[in-house]
Amino acid sequence: MEISSKLAVRYIFGKKSTNVINIISAIAVFGIAVGTAALIIVLSVFNGFEDLISGLFQKFNPDLKVTPVQGKTFPLDSTVLLKLKKINGVDKISATLEDLALFDYQNSQTFGKLKGVDSNYAAVTSIADNVVEGVYSVKPDDPPPVVLGAGLAQRLAADIEDKLAYMRVYTPKRVNRSPLETPFSTRFINPVGVFSIQQEFDQEYAITDLDFARQIFQYTDEVSAYEIKLDSSRNLSHVRNQIANVLGKDFEIKDRFQQDEAFLKLMNIEKWMSYAIVCLTLLLVSFNMIGALWMIVLDKQRDISILKSLGLRDRGVTAVFIRSGMLLCTLGLLVGFILAIVLYILQKEVGLVTIPEGFVVETYPISLRFIDFVTVGVTVLIIGWLSSIPAARKASRIKTSIIE
Repeated sequence: MEISSKLAVRYIFGKKSTNVINIISAIAVFGIAVGTAALIIVLSVFNGFEDLISGLFQKFNPDLKVTPVQGKTFPLDSTVLLKLKKINGVDKISATLEDLALFDYQNSQTFGKLKGVDSNYAAVTSIADNVVEGVYSVKPDDPPPVVLGAGLAQRLAADIEDKLAYMRVYTPKRVNRSPLETPFSTRFINPVGVFSIQQEFDQEYAITDLDFARQIFQYTDEVSAYEIKLDSSRNLSHVRNQIANVLGKDFEIKDRFQQDEAFLKLMNIEKWMSYAIVCLTLLLVSFNMIGALWMIVLDKQRDISILKSLGLRDRGVTAVFIRSGMLLCTLGLLVGFILAIVLYILQKEVGLVTIPEGFVVETYPISLRFIDFVTVGVTVLIIGWLSSIPAARKASRIKTSIIE
């Protein structure tokens, strides 16, 4: 061990002229530990919400979604569809068509998205597993069945048990044949089920038969997307490239995260803004360490002067107190890691912090990731290094004349 490291350990753990220095050092270590634990917990909570919401998105979003670069729809090409199905890694493909519509149920009206799907849709997504009332059905019937999002059903006060009450849906006509013709297409639909996945989807979507959606939106064979389920996510990029080769440049292919990219980017910004705020708090806490190191320098002035007279240069004295600060910081970092892991276990097993009723989980979700420990460790050590500089510079300026 180098002389500077040995001296750093001795100055931190050795006997001081006054006990106040030990108390201030302990407070500094405790502050760093609490700040470290707070950084880990903040990142872990955002990780938990990210995992939770991503899981909810996966119940509605397919593995891959193909949409046109220009326009809202494109003709369904059975030849292209057959080529896509032959790609190794593609499990199921569902053709869908969606657009805005006005829903009217017993004098309650609201706007939403009417989404027509084929028989493969339930296999591509987990929509059928998340029906909380009634049944999932998009079979052709008269009137056509519709499965409503929970938020949409609530706004309309829809009662799927009432078999005599049908819902009316209005969509704007794409082409009016005469000035006297009504600008809306209207049909009756039969609410047969309610699904609940995530608020964004629950508030907007109503799922129905693809052929019916084409009729009311005045399309023939058009669809707005191919929704694709893969047999494994391991080869996602390879399968995506093969699909792009088949479809060409007129289509864009999005994975589950890209389908809700704006939302996830916003969450990521919030995550790192919260991290920055806690880092600023940790910077304020680091003044305790500056004070502790400064007092150690004052306490060891005579020792420093003797060491200089024996040949220790200013750089060596600086290194002693830089390492003293890093030692204090490392102790706080390790204690903070342990504290964060304990809090994580308690939150997972006991649920220390709960969420008000009405959310999909009862306690705050939390997820530890190794990269967060690395990020927090580097951040805290940088703060510790910066906090060590003032005391180290002060020590390097002490002259040998103090022993005379």
